[in-house]
Amino acid sequence: MSGTSSDEGSPFRKLPDHLLIEIFIRVPISEWAGISCVKKRWADLFRGECLWQAALSRSYPFASCAKRWPGPIPRGLSKRRYIALYISKHMFALDGDVDEIVGHAYLFLKERLELPAMPPPSGILHGTMIDQFIACGKSRDAAHELVSQIWLAVLDNLDENEHTFLLLKRLVLEADVFLPYPYSISIKVWWRVFEKLFTDFRDCFKHGDYFDVLSIAKNKFQPIPSVWLGY
Repeated sequence: MSGTSSDEGSPFRKLPDHLLIEIFIRVPISEWAGISCVKKRWADLFRGECLWQAALSRSYPFASCAKRWPGPIPRGLSKRRYIALYISKHMFALDGDVDEIVGHAYLFLKERLELPAMPPPSGILHGTMIDQFIACGKSRDAAHELVSQIWLAVLDNLDENEHTFLLLKRLVLEADVFLPYPYSISIKVWWRVFEKLFTDFRDCFKHGDYFDVLSIAKNKFQPIPSVWLGY
């Protein structure tokens, strides 16, 4: 599928858009980015709504029956819904149950943590996701557990760069902020934040910063792992 002049006689060039879409949505998703780079026309199809509507109907036929949900996190168009469902199925599905809202909450948190400017406080982001799940009928306990899983998955998928290091340092400064349950971030999420700082980003610390963060960790966890010690 190269984009050279030899494609002029290719049968793909003569196919209408709806047939190209039917072909593309049957190709493994890992190939889609490459396909969209072959021709401008194909790139336009991947930017459009029709391809993603077809992909959504083929891969997640139940999604067409889903009603719009209440709450602060919007559903978006077909491409975003497809990505959210893919995330829900491959990262969070339990016993085959795929919850689209989980994927949207993951995207919501990850996109805000990756903003060039520092994101809103962690308590606001956490509370927004809690409110979303409660608005959709989850219990407080179920909402808290789901949001904790989303935090852990997002933290594990952040790039290892300076922005993430600064983000994690800011998060630890919020670790002692008191919020009532279920709006308090779980201890396992805070553990992962400190763990990433002391393992993945140990070499990024300045001397004073390291001991400031270590002091917060000691106040929150007793005992702390020996691997976190030793600047």
